[in-house]
Amino acid sequence: MGAEAKLESLGITVPDVVAPLAAYVPATRTGNLVYTAGQLPARDGEMIAVGKVGGSVSEEQGYECARQCALNALAAIKAEIGSLDQVTRVVKATVFVASTPDFTNQAKIANGASELLGEVFGDAGRHARSAVGVSVLPLDVAVEVELIVEVAG
Repeated sequence: MGAEAKLESLGITVPDVVAPLAAYVPATRTGNLVYTAGQLPARDGEMIAVGKVGGSVSEEQGYECARQCALNALAAIKAEIGSLDQVTRVVKATVFVASTPDFTNQAKIANGASELLGEVFGDAGRHARSAVGVSVLPLDVAVEVELIVEVAG
């Protein structure tokens, strides 16, 4: 089953691409790789959560933010290549988690993105990953996600 059919079977709709906040593009392709810009947890024009994980944002909310960020990254990829069925492998995910100084479960938050990619792409969704705690992200969101994917020639 291709990624587009898998998304449909999961009841997941790929949103429209979120417009960039500054001077960059949502995704860019070079050869067989597509790199996304950092994607924020926007859903229906609103940010899911603002603040710090470990503070005003719960781990569950952080996980949901990471999942939405990954879905927004898929939207950027789809806009760049036409169909997510062209993705042959998710290469790398980088997940930034705005968190309090004592919060150390960034990897658990990043699972929101990683698990979505596994659901959609199966084994091709297994990827290298960095989960990084940071002091602040744009618009004070809790999570930001970047993806690198390989696509069919």
